[in-house]
Amino acid sequence: MSAPAYPENTNIKHTYEAIIKSDAQLVAGNFEGHKYSKPASPERIAAAKAGLEANGFKVHIANGKGEAFATLKSLIPAGASLNNAHSTSLEEIGFITYLKGETPWNNVHATLLAEKDPAKQGELRRTIGSTVDYYLTSLAAVTEDGLLVHGDWSGSKVGGVAFGAANVIVLVGSNKIVKDEAEARARAFDFTLKVESARVRDVYGAPNSEFANFEVIRKVNPFNPNRIQVVIVNDALGY
Repeated sequence: MSAPAYPENTNIKHTYEAIIKSDAQLVAGNFEGHKYSKPASPERIAAAKAGLEANGFKVHIANGKGEAFATLKSLIPAGASLNNAHSTSLEEIGFITYLKGETPWNNVHATLLAEKDPAKQGELRRTIGSTVDYYLTSLAAVTEDGLLVHGDWSGSKVGGVAFGAANVIVLVGSNKIVKDEAEARARAFDFTLKVESARVRDVYGAPNSEFANFEVIRKVNPFNPNRIQVVIVNDALGY
């Protein structure tokens, strides 16, 4: 039986495998084969799933990119408004490619990108971008004891995940599974931020990215316990 199909990633140059070879700082830092770029064992995936579920999160396990793509599609009802943070992981399963075409949803992200005035676009990100029915993102780390850990520069991603959106779907490759909060912070700042900075150098010409906003989500919101769902992919995705 063949693996489920998924759309092509149209941004190959920002995959981990490509960017560690094209960015001088990552080449000098010897990021090839980094431990945080490798898929986790089935035992660690099971531990993370159990930890997340113990903290109230709903967890889905996807075996490969095609199944991850199909899972995400199945979790979002037709007619829902939808936005996404930048995510190399979402690109790698073809979901960003898919969102650029016709979908059953109201893709708010397309509306944001269509606004070329930076101040107006920023206001749209704060309002309609953060208060969608479904917000899609990835994270820097997921711990075996069930914590979700991530950061961003502007606050738009942290804000949408923390409270703004009605529902959040987190897509993570198993390479993002770590033991605990201490290791999650180490992965975020020593690995994720450094590789993301290479992408920022290429896209924006800035010297580095920043985790000006940093968030640890420890448990589900008691007033909306079904709000955050996590899709763990039995594969390495993003950084």
